[in-house]
Amino acid sequence: MELVYCLIGVIVVGGIAFLAAAIRIVPEYQRLVVFRLGRCLGSRGPGLVFLIPFIDRGVRVDLREQVREIPAQTAITSDNAPISIDFLWYYKVFDPVQSVLQVANFEAAAQGIATTTLRSVIGAIMLDSVLSEREQINHALRTRLDEVTERWGVKVTNVEIREIIPPREVQEAMNRQLSAERNRRAIVTESNGTREAAINVAEGEKQAAILKAEGQKRASILIAEGEREAQLLRAEGYAAALEKIFSVANRLDSKTLTLQYFETLKSMATSPSTKYIFPMEFTSLLGDFIRLRGEQGGGTPQS
Repeated sequence: MELVYCLIGVIVVGGIAFLAAAIRIVPEYQRLVVFRLGRCLGSRGPGLVFLIPFIDRGVRVDLREQVREIPAQTAITSDNAPISIDFLWYYKVFDPVQSVLQVANFEAAAQGIATTTLRSVIGAIMLDSVLSEREQINHALRTRLDEVTERWGVKVTNVEIREIIPPREVQEAMNRQLSAERNRRAIVTESNGTREAAINVAEGEKQAAILKAEGQKRASILIAEGEREAQLLRAEGYAAALEKIFSVANRLDSKTLTLQYFETLKSMATSPSTKYIFPMEFTSLLGDFIRLRGEQGGGTPQS
């Protein structure tokens, strides 16, 4: 019985091992390239994939986009300046069968191609262009790498230069140039500020002078208008007075004038003066007055 139980256990364990070797679970982002007796049957997956143990062999291929770092490489520019560059490159497998059949170690081969391509691209560019045209260098590297890796079933999606380290003397020259540029910008900024301040001061003085002139002008206009109105009022007062005098004079007769002269003579009599001047009209008015008094008294006037 113990032998039977051992035989059953061996069969069960062998069955489990057989199933474990025969069944593969392939995720959505992977494919399984199947080889049967050395012949490629193509890719399988995703999901459950059944293999014949000891006959079939599966190679997993990741279809997700991958990123790899190319360590710092020394390259010589076209003007013989050594620089150190490291960059990242992104790739994605679009044909899992070709990525297994066409190259033994894809990542090592791609890294070698990237290194030689970098030296080739940098060798055709001046140092100043290398420092200022990263985007063009990234595009050139991606294009050349993609031309090589396309036959392996791999697509290079992007290349990004991470760091460029020029020689020490070049760095020192760049630092001096940067310092000079900053000093120039500071001087230009200061001069622009001084100029704008002077312009603002001149503009303020101009506005103040304009406002002062406007105030003086308005004050002069107001004074002139006041004097004109005062003169008009005085002229109107004189005109009204003359009109009043003229209207009163039209109502006066010779008797009233004579009486007024007599009143004036009474005032003159109280004066300490010894000489008096009489107007010629007074004698004629006095004659008329005597004549009128004679006619009223019924006698003949005496001269």
